[in-house]
Amino acid sequence: MIQRTVLLKFAETTTQEQFQEVVNRFTALKDVLTGINEIYAGLNLAEKSKEYQVILMVRFENQAALDAYTANEDHQAVAAFIREVGRVDSIGVDIEL
Repeated sequence: MIQRTVLLKFAETTTQEQFQEVVNRFTALKDVLTGINEIYAGLNLAEKSKEYQVILMVRFENQAALDAYTANEDHQAVAAFIREVGRVDSIGVDIEL
């Protein structure tokens, strides 16, 4: 199993409603993609790293499922929305579980 975790930093002009819409659109991917075991998203509660406002996490069955997700048009649409609402930076990491 592979877990991908992404921290997203947004512009100061990005609203709480837009953060929540990112969370909603990301978690909806569970219904349209295969090979996903679990998917989570939420707003960052940690004071120490508060400049990253949204956290995304998804667990894939295997590398093939991760590769398919990366190229998937539904995932690409969510990524485009994230950029549209003001993504400034992101950190993504993958680990094998």
